[in-house]
Amino acid sequence: MTTSASVPTGPDGAISSDGTVTDRLVEANEQYAAAFADPGMDARPVLQVAIVACMDARLDLHAALGLELGDCHTIRNAGGAVTDDVIRSLTISQRALGTRSVILIHHTGCGLESLTEDFRHELEDEVGQRPAWAVEAFRDVDQDVRQSMQRVRTNPFLLHTDDVRGFVFDVKSGLLREIDPA
Repeated sequence: MTTSASVPTGPDGAISSDGTVTDRLVEANEQYAAAFADPGMDARPVLQVAIVACMDARLDLHAALGLELGDCHTIRNAGGAVTDDVIRSLTISQRALGTRSVILIHHTGCGLESLTEDFRHELEDEVGQRPAWAVEAFRDVDQDVRQSMQRVRTNPFLLHTDDVRGFVFDVKSGLLREIDPA
């Protein structure tokens, strides 16, 4: 798999100092926009599905799931945790934009498996203020997917909780493994 081949790097593999990464991304956007044609789509996902997944850079969800632009809503955060903000996004996705299915995707080798809630205490010691958010660290990815499915299925703000499925993406093989909610 090739990643970011167009990023200029120096002999040590570091990103070239000919500008920032953001500069490169803005330049890439200008090239994209030059060839862009309005697809004429509505904000409602064609497949009526919302996907909650980890922000891990190894997960190319559109490619892994055969998705096209406009097919789904994608909500990503550290660990694919079902937080209050994820519930907010899912509620808007369902109630205002017509999604009916929810897919939850965690993955092997997640960084949250090596953290604990002590991370918050370390931040508090460093900056003098404890974060208002939980780390949502976990030890067992399968159990964390089950917990995430339960959080979605029991949330009173969500209209459609009958088609909620959870998976673990294997970052070595690219395969999804479905998790039994029981």
